[in-house]
Amino acid sequence: MSLEDKAILTQPIASLVASVHGGTTSPLSILRAYGKLAVKAHGKTNCLTEVMLASAEDWLAHEDNARIEGIDLKGPLAGIPVSLKDTVIVGGYDTTVGYSSFVGNKHAYPKDGPLVRLLKDAGAVPYVKTNLPITLLSFESANDVWGRCTNPHNSAFAAGGSTGGEAALLAMGGSRIGVGSDVAGSVRVPAHFSGCYSLRCSTGRWPKAGICTSMPGQEGVPSVYSPMARTLDDLTYFTRAVVGMAPWRYDYTVHPLPWRAEIEKEFADGEKKLRVGVLRTDGLVDPTPACRRALVMVEAALRKGGHEVVEVDPPGEPANTLRLAALLLNADGCQMFESFRRAGEWNDAGAAQMRKLMRLPGPLRYLYYLWVRYVRRDTVWAALVRDWHPQTAFENWKLVSQREKLRAAWFDWWNGERLDVLIAPPNATPAVPHGGMRDAVSSCGYTFLFNLVNPPLGVAATRADMG
Repeated sequence: MSLEDKAILTQPIASLVASVHGGTTSPLSILRAYGKLAVKAHGKTNCLTEVMLASAEDWLAHEDNARIEGIDLKGPLAGIPVSLKDTVIVGGYDTTVGYSSFVGNKHAYPKDGPLVRLLKDAGAVPYVKTNLPITLLSFESANDVWGRCTNPHNSAFAAGGSTGGEAALLAMGGSRIGVGSDVAGSVRVPAHFSGCYSLRCSTGRWPKAGICTSMPGQEGVPSVYSPMARTLDDLTYFTRAVVGMAPWRYDYTVHPLPWRAEIEKEFADGEKKLRVGVLRTDGLVDPTPACRRALVMVEAALRKGGHEVVEVDPPGEPANTLRLAALLLNADGCQMFESFRRAGEWNDAGAAQMRKLMRLPGPLRYLYYLWVRYVRRDTVWAALVRDWHPQTAFENWKLVSQREKLRAAWFDWWNGERLDVLIAPPNATPAVPHGGMRDAVSSCGYTFLFNLVNPPLGVAATRADMG
């Protein structure tokens, strides 16, 4: 790394954009600095899938040539390298989602998807794509195509999933901003496991057109695309810049809602005192001491800032909420994500377990339910197993009706409590060892609940003093 590289890598994106606009920093030098560090991060964690540096240099070169697939360096993200989850379509590159059957599908995507077009129009430079789990249904990120992504702090542990490669790259400084997706915690848990920042947007706030997925057509628990970043300031700037690009002009699913600077200012200047609810447990798996400590640190900081912090008991019975979310997400009987997997191809242990239970004949599944309920005495797992079968259209409609009743109950409860913010642990545990999702597949109540009720959510990194 040269002195110039080091100077670039320590600057927030707002400063880098200003220097590109002012002509004092070359976008090419920014790209190459982050390219070097991204490759170094990959060597330690196996976080990358596609390395697009040569193409990125070509896109920058086209900036003055009618912007043929080029980058608009007058935009709010001028010259900033942006990393992308492997699911995001970049013209001329594979979008494998970890499936060997998708290898070579770049011919199906000769042009950038709308999300990438927006980023380039904003001045951002896509330069790498990042690792993820096959099926996208895991808090680990491994597959037969790209291998296993490891935690940047301890290689024996997972980086998170399903946007694990992105989190590992950000945590190691190989990127400042990135894009991931979230259907049950997939930008939040990786940020929590690896130590970076993420925002899970509500549906319709962030563009998601131009992606490839393991579960096309799944709308029971809608997936959202959302920003991730190395720092909180970068996350804020990135989100503001993308919303400022009027993403509804690129993607019909985005609500035409501009960035509301007056609300940002109201909260940022510190004059407004917040009423903050604390959710200490999901009611199913209590947080480990490390996760509990992080929550206490945030609570103490809020109290010190003069904010009101109150205990809360939100609506919905925890086990039933987890059951509802799980059945809605897998109403097809796990057939869609399994349909892309070739015979003999490795599968995540948690997803494999879900698929195996779906395929059990009804009488055998009922016997297994009785054993879990009355011998193992695990009422939560038993409730999941009891109804774990492909849902008919009629059954699925009833599940959606239950989802809407829960959202209405949360809406009324939130307004009745007069809350501004709710804080909770991102997950019951810190990073799990590789293979840990075999036993932790149903331990996702802290994230899955909020996908079901659909508020905006964020994960902030905390640091422990090891001295």
